[in-house]
Amino acid sequence: MRKSILIAVGLLIACTFPALAQATAAVTNVPAPKVDTGDTAWVIMSAALILLMTIPGLALFYGGLVRRKNILNVMMQCFIITAIVSIEWIVCGYSLSFSSSKGALAPFIGGLDWSFLNGIGIGDLSPYFISHAQATGKIVNGAPEMTGTIPHIVYIMYQCMFAVITPAVVIGAFAERINFKGFLVFTLLWSIFVYNPIAHWAWSADGWLAKLGLMDFSGGTVVEINSGITAIVTVLLLGRRRDYQGHAIPPHNIPFVAIGAALLWFGWIGFNAGSGLSADFLAGNAFLTTHMATAVAAAVWAVLDWVVGKKPTVVGICTGAVAGLVAITPANGFVDVKGAMVIGLVAAIICFLMVAFVKVKLGYDDSLDVFGIHGIAGIVGTLFTGLFATPAVTKYFATAGNHPGAGLFYGNAHQFLVQLMGVGATIAFSATGTFILFKLVQLTIGIRATDKEEALGLDESYHAETGYTYFD
Repeated sequence: MRKSILIAVGLLIACTFPALAQATAAVTNVPAPKVDTGDTAWVIMSAALILLMTIPGLALFYGGLVRRKNILNVMMQCFIITAIVSIEWIVCGYSLSFSSSKGALAPFIGGLDWSFLNGIGIGDLSPYFISHAQATGKIVNGAPEMTGTIPHIVYIMYQCMFAVITPAVVIGAFAERINFKGFLVFTLLWSIFVYNPIAHWAWSADGWLAKLGLMDFSGGTVVEINSGITAIVTVLLLGRRRDYQGHAIPPHNIPFVAIGAALLWFGWIGFNAGSGLSADFLAGNAFLTTHMATAVAAAVWAVLDWVVGKKPTVVGICTGAVAGLVAITPANGFVDVKGAMVIGLVAAIICFLMVAFVKVKLGYDDSLDVFGIHGIAGIVGTLFTGLFATPAVTKYFATAGNHPGAGLFYGNAHQFLVQLMGVGATIAFSATGTFILFKLVQLTIGIRATDKEEALGLDESYHAETGYTYFD
């Protein structure tokens, strides 16, 4: 009896072990998500390129455009924004932009679960749209399920650079006349209550514009329209510079402008070609379309300068290049090179008219043409994405969810309506939020420089420094 039991147990183990081994092998053979070193290296490099756009790119570009008595103030604003917005991003900004909140708020703003990066480990993979080419195509809880290929903390830092450069773009609008303390408080509040919600709408998995299928590859709504609308609202509320005569005040250092613009063009490779978050076909197309749209816009602006002003100018070609970079920002991951060149052409013409004629006619003092370039080119680019998005490019993008993959000229009229909705919603929210926050700061601590401070220059008034020292 005892021998029979032992034999039975032995037979049971012998029969069961192969099944267990096969099941174990099946489990261990399932490829676990892992870091792709190529994707990770590219996204880290792209984040560094975007940081280069703010400091020193914008610092030199804007610094050269203002008068010599205000160059350090502009540079200080770029540096302090890089510092305080980076801190805000880790404390609450990333969580508000990309985590999920509960109930009716979920499509509009994230929660605070990831404040101070709580619960995010150094070895975690990013859950957000990491490799478009590796999308599973499955829908999980109403959102596309993605296979991450880069560390979560790398994605956080990449997005941090977008959060930094957006308010840095705005400073060109109110340059030479804003109180430094008021500027600092306003910028921090604006980053929390304006930038983060719009980033959530367009780029978070449960954002309402993302679910509608908004095509905004690198920030046409989140960065460009948002900063442009903020610019024009602050300009109108702040008023003109005391000595503004209705036309542009000559820049004090055009070589700085050229160097800054060149750094922006260079850094924008990370801004756009990095937004696919992988080193693949999509990144290559984004690089190509970004460069060609910029080249066309720069050349067209130079020609317009030549025709209207009788001379092609360095400031003009630099401004045209920035207009092209802005316009292709939402589109570079969705359009081919022909669509990109058309976008660059149209953006250059419309922005030139805004800066050279409309601004002068209306008389508003947008110091460095933030609204005329970033706001207008951002609108052009976002709408034209809804026209020129082509399946030849979007087939390399995630097809999960309700992402249509084509624009009006390729048979999908609905996409243009979605883009129009994204533009309208961004304008409305950005304008309203900016107005409220500006008034709050204005009524509490003040936000306009005094006549004396403005006349002396903000470098000496606020920083007790001068950009240039002269010796006998």
